Amino acid sequence: MIQSNIKKIMRAKKMTIQELAAQTGLAVETIQRTRRDKRPDQFAACRLTTLEAIAKSLDVKIKDLFEEL
Repeated sequence: MIQSNIKKIMRAKKMTIQELAAQTGLAVETIQRTRRDKRPDQFAACRLTTLEAIAKSLDVKIKDLFEEL
């Protein structure tokens, strides 16, 4: 759900992975991995600080990444 929410919000804001990476200070690969990982065990490795940075750059609350959009 988080992965699809990030994609949906980025699409709505017409934001590229490169733009999000630049705004968050995260590597493009980190953003790609966060958007791509489907397996819960892989996603569990995503740090809260990563999600916080993404939410801040997308101008949403972190809880919005977890809720049904």
